[in-house]
Amino acid sequence: MKPVKPRIRIVRLVLTWLLSAAAVLVAAAVVPGVAIEEPGGALIAAAVIAALNAVLPPILAALRLPFTLLLGLLLVLALDAAMFLLCGRIAPSAISVDSFWSALGAAFVASAVSVVLDPLFGMNDDDAYMLRVTQRIARRTGGQTVTDIPGIVFLEIDGLGLPVLRRAMRDGSAPNLARWIAEGGYTLTPWETDLSSQTGASQAGILLGSNEDIPAFRWVEKADGRTMTCSKPADCAEIERRLSTGVGLLRDGGASRGNLLSGDADHVILTVSRMGAEKGANPGYRAFFANGFNVTRVLVLCFWEVLLEWTAAIRSARRDVRPRGHRGGTYPLIRAAMCVAVRDVIVFGVISDMLKGRPAVYATFSSYDEVAHHSGLERSDTLEALRKLDQQFARIERARRYAPRPYELVVLSDHGQTQGATFLQRNGYSLADLVNRSLSAGSAEALGAGDENAAMVGHAVREATTGGVGTEDKVTEVAPGGTAAVLASGNLGLIYLTDQPHRLTREEIDDRHPSLLQALREHQHVGFVLVHSASRGPVVLGGAGENYLEEQLIEGDDPLEPFGANAARHLLRTDGFEHAPDILVNSFYDPQLEEGCAFEELISFHGGLGGTQTRPFVLHQSGLTVPDAPLVGAAAVHHLLSSWRASLENGSDHPDRMKLPASRQASIEAVLD
Repeated sequence: MKPVKPRIRIVRLVLTWLLSAAAVLVAAAVVPGVAIEEPGGALIAAAVIAALNAVLPPILAALRLPFTLLLGLLLVLALDAAMFLLCGRIAPSAISVDSFWSALGAAFVASAVSVVLDPLFGMNDDDAYMLRVTQRIARRTGGQTVTDIPGIVFLEIDGLGLPVLRRAMRDGSAPNLARWIAEGGYTLTPWETDLSSQTGASQAGILLGSNEDIPAFRWVEKADGRTMTCSKPADCAEIERRLSTGVGLLRDGGASRGNLLSGDADHVILTVSRMGAEKGANPGYRAFFANGFNVTRVLVLCFWEVLLEWTAAIRSARRDVRPRGHRGGTYPLIRAAMCVAVRDVIVFGVISDMLKGRPAVYATFSSYDEVAHHSGLERSDTLEALRKLDQQFARIERARRYAPRPYELVVLSDHGQTQGATFLQRNGYSLADLVNRSLSAGSAEALGAGDENAAMVGHAVREATTGGVGTEDKVTEVAPGGTAAVLASGNLGLIYLTDQPHRLTREEIDDRHPSLLQALREHQHVGFVLVHSASRGPVVLGGAGENYLEEQLIEGDDPLEPFGANAARHLLRTDGFEHAPDILVNSFYDPQLEEGCAFEELISFHGGLGGTQTRPFVLHQSGLTVPDAPLVGAAAVHHLLSSWRASLENGSDHPDRMKLPASRQASIEAVLD
C-alpha cells in the first residue's frame, strides 16, 4: 500500500464518513427502535460511532481474556451494540436508540450496507486503519523486532494442485499471484506428495521434517485398538509429540496460524495440535478485535456465503451437473466459516506477526479445499473462493511494506485434488459394504469418513470452548468390535482385520477370507490393492497383474502404470509403517478423463495416488535457490524451506537481500500515524 498524499487522504476520509452516514441512515430506516432525529443526524452519528470505534475496541482487544476467540466474538458484538447506544446518549438530537437489541440490529444492518457500498466507491478495505492499530499494539505489547534481517511468511493454499493454479492464473481467478510471476520475479516449483496425499501427512513433513507412520488421514493402531485422526486435537498433539525433534520450520520465535501442527512455533492461533492455547488469553487475536466492526462484517459476509452456497447448490441440481456432491446439512455453515471467518482471522494474525517482526510465519487457508470437495475442482464457486483468497494475499503483500523487517512471501500447497463421482455414487454401495459381503465370517464397519475441514472445525470448537469435557475428544476412539474396520481417506481405503492384533499377511488373509482380496482387486473402480506377503514382501495386486515391490518384478499387467513413476517407491515406504493397514486400497484412475473416485462422499478428493492430488507447488522468489533434483515428499519441502529461512537469516544465497535502512522504523510510524 503506497503512502497516501494528504489531500487524497482527506478525500478518502470524507468519503468514508459519508458512506458510514449512509449506512447509519439505512439502519435507522430498517431497524425498529432506531431513528434519525434531525437533518444531518446520520452524519453526526457516523462521526460519533467512528470516534468510539477508534477508542473502545482497541481497549477490549488488549484485555487478557480466557477463550479469547469465543469471548472476544461475544464481547465485540456487545460492544458494537453499545457504541450505537452510546451514540444515542452522546448525540440524542442526532439519533435515538431504544434498546440493546435495536442497537445490535442497527450494527448488523450498517455493516451489511457498508459491505455493499464500500467496493462500489473503491473503499473495499480498511488496511490503513488496521495497520495503524496493529502497529500500536505491536509497539505497546513489546517484543517487536526491528532488523534488516529478512523474515519469511509461508502461505499455504490447502488442496490446490499446480495444474489448477496455472489455469486459474491464466483465466483471471488468481490475478495477484499471476502478477507476482509476471512482474515480481516469482517462479513456480512443483513437488510430489508422499502417500498419503493429505494435509496431516504433508504438514507433518513440511513443518516437522518427518511424516513417518502416517498412512492416511485416519488409521487404526491395532495393538491398542486406537483410531488416529489428523483433525482431532488430542491426536494431532500426539502426532507432534512423536515426530517433533526440535527442528521444526517455525522454531525460535515463529508463528503458526490455522495449521494442523505447530512446527515448534512459539506463537499459535487455530493450531489443532496446540488447541489448548485457545483456552487461555491468546494475544494473536488482538489485531482482529481491535476494529469493532470486524465481527459484524464477518457475520454479514458469512450469511452471504451461505446464500451463495444455497444458490450454487440449487443451480447445480437444476442443471444436473455431474459429478455432484452432497451440499446440505451443516456444510453451508462450514463453508462460510472457512471462506470468511477463519480466513479473515488468519489474515489478521499473519499481518500482526509481520508488524511484530516475527522471523517465520506459516498460515494455512482451507477455503479452496473446502469448496472443491463439494463443488468440484474448477467450478465457478470454487474458483471464486480462490479469487477471494488471492485478494487476501495481495493485502498481506501490501502490509509487509510497513513491517519492521523485510519479508519474503512464499505461497505453497500441501497437495492437490482429483475429481470424480464417488465409489458409492458409481456402485450404489460403499467400500465397507463390499468388504462386508466378501468376508467369510464376521462383519465390516466403516470408521470416520467425511470432510476433514468439517471434522477439524467441530473438534476445534469443542476443544476451545469446553476443553473437550464430555466430548469424544477426551475418549480414545477405538476400532469396532467387528471383524474389519474400513477407513476412507479420499480415494485411499484402509482395511484393518481387527480380530487379530498384528498386521495380517496376504497368506493369512486368503486363509481367513478367501474371497476378500479377489473381490477388491477385480472391482472395476479399484486401481490396486497393497498387501504384505510372508514369502515375497509387499505386493501390489491389480485386476490383471501383480507388482512385487522388493523384487521389482511384475507379473502380468502392472497395476501401478496409471499412477506415476514414483508409485512403487511410495507404496514400499508405506508398507514399512508400523501402523500400515492389513489391506490398502486405491481407487482406479483414468488418465484420459483425469478422474478417479473417493471412498467417502467428496467429489474432489485427495489421500491416495492418481491425478493432480499428488501435484502441489511452491511459488517463490526466483532468487531463492531450488535443487536440480525433483522435490519428492513433504520432508524434502521442509529441508528446502528451512534452508531458505537459514539463508535469509545468515544473509547468504540470496542476491537480492532486502536491506532495511536505519530510518525505516521512523518512516513506517510516520506513514501510519
